Amino acid sequence: MAHAPAWSAVDDRVMGGVSASQVETTPEGLVFSGVVSLEQNGGFASIRAQPREYDLAGATAFILRVQGDGQAYKFGLRTDDAFDGVQYQARFSTQAGEWLEVMLPITDFQPTFRGRVVTEAPALDPARIRSFGFLIADRQAGPFRLVIESIQARF
Repeated sequence: MAHAPAWSAVDDRVMGGVSASQVETTPEGLVFSGVVSLEQNGGFASIRAQPREYDLAGATAFILRVQGDGQAYKFGLRTDDAFDGVQYQARFSTQAGEWLEVMLPITDFQPTFRGRVVTEAPALDPARIRSFGFLIADRQAGPFRLVIESIQARF
């Protein structure tokens, strides 16, 4: 991924859960992996890129090239630098061990706050995107692994 930002893991530990994830750069791509636990009201793991300026005005979709494990993930976009604010999310499925190209139209992104849809939030404005990330939160305990080869905006 050209001009790759710094990434960090944000798991349900921020609210008392015990899920754990990591993110690392490997020759095959960015690897998001770990274990989701439902203990102590947990159930999610995520990674996010550090906020910065992007030139995404006019973007109509994002295209992800990923290799998953058969589980569903979400791609999230943030329009501010807040740690705990509204995030626009779009869900995508993976097939175990298969490389997939996933297209997520801007219109598929739903505004959410802590996993719940926010009905009064404005529609996603690509010009305001400051950060992005990946999330697994399907209420299924166990290991996961997602390899991200590329993230591209379509205009």
